[in-house]
Amino acid sequence: MNRKEIGKHNEKLAQKFLESKGYEILKINFYCKFGEIDIICKDEDCLVFVEVRSKSYNDFGMPEETVDYKKQKKIIKTANYFIENYKIDYDEIRFDVIAILNGDIKHFQNAFEV
Repeated sequence: MNRKEIGKHNEKLAQKFLESKGYEILKINFYCKFGEIDIICKDEDCLVFVEVRSKSYNDFGMPEETVDYKKQKKIIKTANYFIENYKIDYDEIRFDVIAILNGDIKHFQNAFEV
């Protein structure tokens, strides 16, 4: 598998992981002029924007550490665009990161805030 195929495979793993925890998947790979969000879902009445990061080794840090400030700002801008253009009922918003390292999945709820 090439890098793009591995990324798609890991996003599918993350989606199945979230569904197994009762999350309702709303959108996969949402794109707009500001960027892309891997998974948009609902956890009860919470609208959740999920960034999926994966690595096959941790020599240069963990996958979750790659969601830096610049990436967070891009995700927030994209999330705002989604909220403005799609009518979804929610009580709160959350930004999560799913990190996959050699098939092991870690879910970081509230990984960052606006």
